[in-house]
Amino acid sequence: QVQLVESGGGLVQAGGSLRLSCAASGRTFSSYNMGWFRQAPGKEREFVAVINRSGGTTDYADSVKGRFTIARDNAKKTVYLQMNSLKPEDTAVYYCAIDLAPWDRTSRYQNDYNYWGQGTPVTVSS
Repeated sequence: QVQLVESGGGLVQAGGSLRLSCAASGRTFSSYNMGWFRQAPGKEREFVAVINRSGGTTDYADSVKGRFTIARDNAKKTVYLQMNSLKPEDTAVYYCAIDLAPWDRTSRYQNDYNYWGQGTPVTVSS
């Protein structure tokens, strides 16, 4: 059983920055493709960013491209989401997730992810 714990969320003004962290349990973190998703109030959960097992390939939703950066530290079993130039429409609960596919993959589809964290809320005020 793998557990994920997100942290780093909070309240920030528009234009500000936050860095989210997601720490994973388990011994084989370097074999996981890792994704970030978010769910805004009254909306469905949506893809934000993904990074493959080695960290060499990433993908971003168009809405965050150029503002958000996903990164990972396999030694610390942690994936990060650096969020810059935040907008009120970025307000959501942010979730990290593990894709157990035994090959490098950068999937945008929630059904490809096997384990989810509990989420960390981000509120961007205007």
